[in-house]
Amino acid sequence: MAHTIVGLGNPGGEYTNTKHNVGRMVIDLLADEYGIEMKEHKASNAEKGTGVIEGEKVTLLSPNTFMNKSGSAVSKIVKSVNAAKKMIVIYDDLDLPLGKIKISFGGGSGGHKGVDSIMRGIKTKDFIRLRVGISAATPKGKTKKPKGEEKVLKYLMSDFGKDKTTWNKAKKKARQAVELILADGHVIAQNEVNSWR
Repeated sequence: MAHTIVGLGNPGGEYTNTKHNVGRMVIDLLADEYGIEMKEHKASNAEKGTGVIEGEKVTLLSPNTFMNKSGSAVSKIVKSVNAAKKMIVIYDDLDLPLGKIKISFGGGSGGHKGVDSIMRGIKTKDFIRLRVGISAATPKGKTKKPKGEEKVLKYLMSDFGKDKTTWNKAKKKARQAVELILADGHVIAQNEVNSWR
């Protein structure tokens, strides 16, 4: 059974390089790196490509739905609990500073609308999550999250600006995290990746 790797974001040019689209950007990086052609897949309303990464068959998926409807796309591809266990969902996380990557398995959504939608769509929370930090941080590395719904939304829909270099490094780390999950399994990968600085 192939691994499904899902990158969350919003479709449309105005969202392409925004912080809320980091999942889609990591999928694009993986597709480029491994020569996987992404094509429109009408049945799932997503961009989809198949290939091999670290010797494992993979399906890359970027839903063309808005974030809070991601589950409708994913449920057309991931149709069983066993298939869900081999799924990696990549998404932005305001609780982590930019540059920090964390792997987890199962659990809640942490309030992320895209993850919520997937859990409802596939009727399980047992899948691998790759959380990519997007928050600003203090000099000591503490997260500085925007406060209030309006400010959060504005922040999520902004690009990386002066933090672009940090983001480009984080994107590569996210790609390496995916490679480790595929090569060694999510438990070993989690122990290594979650200790990265």
